[in-house]
Amino acid sequence: MLKVLDLPFDSILPEEIPKYKGNLILTTQKEYPTKCEKPILYEDVFDKHYTVIRGLMVQKLNLDYDEEDLIIGIDPGQRIGLSVFYFGKEIESSFHSSIEELVFHIIGILGNLRAKRKIVKIGNGNMSIAKKIEKMLNLKFCSSFDLEYVDESKTSLKIKNFNQRGKRDMLSAKFISQREGYRYSILPLSLTG
Repeated sequence: MLKVLDLPFDSILPEEIPKYKGNLILTTQKEYPTKCEKPILYEDVFDKHYTVIRGLMVQKLNLDYDEEDLIIGIDPGQRIGLSVFYFGKEIESSFHSSIEELVFHIIGILGNLRAKRKIVKIGNGNMSIAKKIEKMLNLKFCSSFDLEYVDESKTSLKIKNFNQRGKRDMLSAKFISQREGYRYSILPLSLTG
């Protein structure tokens, strides 16, 4: 999984863990040393989506970033761009062709990463798709989050070869995630009826 995430790593023996000079330890509960000052993640983390794994690593390392925000930027359209920032680091950039698949993916991220504020920012370029995303998130996600509709003008850069593998959609989502819009809280229907 670390190779899939394109992360450098060292393979060490359990008795070498306390003296290891790296930043983060991935191990099993059985091999966990009783004395270790390094942040540790256990092997069960690999059952989660790679974005959640990246997020948990960023969370453990904390990287001296003040705001514990989870910000999800969405560029709605025929191909839906997605950008996810956690503790100020982009942990995913992707595109999706199905609203339903996108919403379930976002729910997995919102549900598995803790944050003081969880903010979903949706570009206003295609409001019919944006409203479908909002409605599905509200129906299917059982917790609260903040939502912003963001002006997405000038977020689509001209990219050679038009929109090669969704690069423009992913870049637009990244720009959307960095913009401010009118924010309001979405409460789960279980609370609001």
